[in-house]
Amino acid sequence: MKLLIVESPSKAKTIEKYLDGEYKVVASIGHIRDLPKSNKSAIDIKGGFVPNYVISPGKEHVVESIRALAKKSSTVLLATDPDREGEAIAWHVAETAGLKKPARVLFYEITPAAIKEAIAHPRPLDVNLRKAQEARRVLDRLVGYDLSGLIWKKLRYGLSAGRVQSPALHILVEREKEIRAFVPEIYFQFTGSFLTAAQKHLTLTHTSEPQPKKDEEAVRKDAEALVARAKRSTWTIEDVKEAPAKRSPYAPFTTSTLQQAASSRLGFAPSRTMKVAQKLYEHGYITYMRTDSTNLNKDAVAAIHAHVEKTYGKASVMPRVFKTRSKNAQEAHEAIRPTHIDGKIYGKNEDEKRLYALIRSRTIASQMADAEILRTKIIARASDSTVPIFTATGSIVVTPGWLTEDAAARGEDTELPKVTAGETITLAEIESEEKWTEPPKRYTEAGLVKELEKRGIGRPSTYASIIQTIQTRGYVEKDGRTLIATETGEVVDDFLSLHFTEILSDAFTAEMEDQLDEIAEGKREYEKTLRDFYGPFSKEVKSKDKLEKMSNLGAAPKEMRCPACKSDMIVKLGRSGKFYSCSRFPECTGALTLEGKVVEGPKATGEKCPQCEKGELVEREGRFGRFVACSNYPKCKYVKKDDPANLPTTGVPCPVCQKGEMAERRGRFGIFYSCSNYPDCKHAIKAKPTGALCSYKREDRGGQTCGALMMEGTKTIPERCSDKTCPNHNPHKLKA
Repeated sequence: MKLLIVESPSKAKTIEKYLDGEYKVVASIGHIRDLPKSNKSAIDIKGGFVPNYVISPGKEHVVESIRALAKKSSTVLLATDPDREGEAIAWHVAETAGLKKPARVLFYEITPAAIKEAIAHPRPLDVNLRKAQEARRVLDRLVGYDLSGLIWKKLRYGLSAGRVQSPALHILVEREKEIRAFVPEIYFQFTGSFLTAAQKHLTLTHTSEPQPKKDEEAVRKDAEALVARAKRSTWTIEDVKEAPAKRSPYAPFTTSTLQQAASSRLGFAPSRTMKVAQKLYEHGYITYMRTDSTNLNKDAVAAIHAHVEKTYGKASVMPRVFKTRSKNAQEAHEAIRPTHIDGKIYGKNEDEKRLYALIRSRTIASQMADAEILRTKIIARASDSTVPIFTATGSIVVTPGWLTEDAAARGEDTELPKVTAGETITLAEIESEEKWTEPPKRYTEAGLVKELEKRGIGRPSTYASIIQTIQTRGYVEKDGRTLIATETGEVVDDFLSLHFTEILSDAFTAEMEDQLDEIAEGKREYEKTLRDFYGPFSKEVKSKDKLEKMSNLGAAPKEMRCPACKSDMIVKLGRSGKFYSCSRFPECTGALTLEGKVVEGPKATGEKCPQCEKGELVEREGRFGRFVACSNYPKCKYVKKDDPANLPTTGVPCPVCQKGEMAERRGRFGIFYSCSNYPDCKHAIKAKPTGALCSYKREDRGGQTCGALMMEGTKTIPERCSDKTCPNHNPHKLKA
């Protein structure tokens, strides 16, 4: 028997189909080992930053299955993804399965030809690539744990920081502060409607220079005077400038540019884009989706040229080679492109088809002729020399070229009427519109991806997880496509900016990425790189232990008085952001929201804590509704168990602990259902359980049934799985 190991079950099915039974193809289902959660045992720093890996929970059966199959196989090939992460997974599989001389194969597209070519040319595992991934993982763990631990002590329990997530957050906070500091200036937009000698309508405009707010009345008077002078004047065309121009097509997609285009054109978040692209790759529809290269192989280029010539004519073909911008891109890799160039749009659901169509049009257009454009500028002048010139600009596509294929990139033509220099035009109407300069716009997800790439923060394959992390942490909120730093995010960034300026600097983050790339190229040592960084960093973190806790973020406005004792109030940081707290805390627990509403604090129960015997039991509001816990938290983490007799239970056993029943509770966001055995079991779901378990066979679990509770549906959503990661969580998409 011959064995080939990949990462994804769906990829395994596709590949096994192409190999005609010659190989048994199995999946590791992603990583099979990782660092343990406890930082103390995770990394042996003194021993040379040696990671102590453990098998990931739930992956024991995967490891045993691979080990058993490997022992029976004459050939074992490791065919995980062709990047550092894939190299690391291959190494972990080899280690756990006990492979002595593992063979590694790489393919950047899942097609019969690519797979057979890869199998014919195996290579040993790349130690340097694996070391580079390990260095990144260890570095991120050390920085994250040390910084997060310090922030817990000095700001608030439960906050976090990271080597890459914190610089990304800093970009958003910087923009938020720029917006607040922005001082608008007044200006006027003048729009004149004219008739040409041929009685055609022509719109000309002029924009005044922005002026400080203090001069706004003078600016308004000047605008009125300008309109009056313009109406009294005779108008003449001073000049007509026509200039031919060309628009060249964009390069084929890299990971970064795909995320940006999918966000702006399709409204996909980067994480959604990467999930859909992963599926397209696994189905064999596109090449590997994690790449910095804009290169296309010669066979693909030939196929594109043939398709363009057949579809649009020989004149539309324009061979092009695009220069890769990333200095660390591997030119042996390819851009993201379709594996087959034909007239079909591939995909197994609507998301896949839309993203595939985007990739296909960009790839084909990249090898097509330039679009030829005619740009026109008309300049008109009034007989009164004190009236500034008015202008109009337009452009029309003369020859569409590549825009025929990528029509969404075309935009609208603006065609101006024909006029000649010296021609008299008649002013029919003129309007002035008061405007104010606007602050810089907040970043969208596409904009943040572009900025991260520009500054060298992280790598394109990590952008989606970076953006997802800062949202999950509550540091950033998403409003439509716009990312807005929250109060919590700003407080964390302020602390890091004050005490760890270097960590947030673009130069430091980019330099560290370069060093990781040098490890991958075999030009830099793993241990020395980590030791050179961690030695000074750990000392700096320890030196901040003497800092006082930043519980006081400044004085509250004078009109805000404590609702309990009428004392002054101060600004503090809570789980939901900033709030006003009594300056006499803990003697007085009065609190207000920033809007001035009274915050209900913990209610005393009159009971002593049975665990620490120092604190009192108080009733609090948490993620799972009201609960009773020790007032001495976080020093004492005692939580009183709910009396199941007092909870409206559903009679449905908890599938996680098998001890409690799913009970109805009420939290900040309404009714939900959780285990009556809380806090020993924290299993919770949004809607009432039906009692049935989900029977959907999940590819990511090797075909095993899901087993999560099914929940009652609504008028628009039928009964569905309670596990968000299960496709059956949204039956509409499952049917599609």
